Amino acid sequence: MEISVIVAGATGRMGQEVVRMIEQNDHLHLVGAVSRSNVGKDIGDIVGLGKLGILCTASVIQTLEAVQADVLIDFTTPEHVKVHAEQAILAGVRPVIGTSGLSEKDIESLSHLARLYKIGVIFAPNFAIGAVLMMQFAAKAALYMPHVEIIESHHDQKLDAPSGTAVKTAEMIARNRSEIKQGHPDEQELIDGARGAMMSGFRIHSVRLPGMVAHQEVIFGDQGQTLTIRHDSIHRESFMPGVKLAVEKVMELDYFVYGLENVLDF
Repeated sequence: MEISVIVAGATGRMGQEVVRMIEQNDHLHLVGAVSRSNVGKDIGDIVGLGKLGILCTASVIQTLEAVQADVLIDFTTPEHVKVHAEQAILAGVRPVIGTSGLSEKDIESLSHLARLYKIGVIFAPNFAIGAVLMMQFAAKAALYMPHVEIIESHHDQKLDAPSGTAVKTAEMIARNRSEIKQGHPDEQELIDGARGAMMSGFRIHSVRLPGMVAHQEVIFGDQGQTLTIRHDSIHRESFMPGVKLAVEKVMELDYFVYGLENVLDF
């Protein structure tokens, strides 16, 4: 199937990888792109996108109006991603969202809009197949080892904390365990935040350092043993097979999907 694609955030680090992935697949066609610097603007300059000759227009809505597209891939910012997805749905274009930071309320709103317009949407906090497997394994482990903490590490330019992957992992774990009080009942934080963020009765810790891409470990503890499930993306190309799969799968959907695991054959 031939699929025409718009990329929002095309000049960012993830966006550039997406553009390369599209150019490497004959059935995918880049028909429009929005530069990262012009995301959120209504009017702006037209800029070139490398050697490809594709123009990055001033806004997502201008691009949606200017070209015929099947899919919008969004790797922009938490501030703008919901509006972009809404604009795409209203234009009959299927969003594939890789920007984390959508709230539960945002997800509910986009899910309702997708059902209303019968437009497929895929929101994946992480497109790396290994990361999806890590989340699945962690959810299984929580059935038998309910004491758990999550440590996620990303590059220091990431805007949201905890990461969407950590939140999704925590949600999946929470479905398989009762909420329990972990640690000593009289535990005190001598410095605020020392124990990390609390979600569903357990802790999530966020690390932000230059040199990192995306890393997460889920640590389970029980009597006399620990279990660590870890995934590392050492290059952004690790996300591209999942992005390609999502672009192909979203063409078959007429509703909102949260998590790449829901379109994989587990």
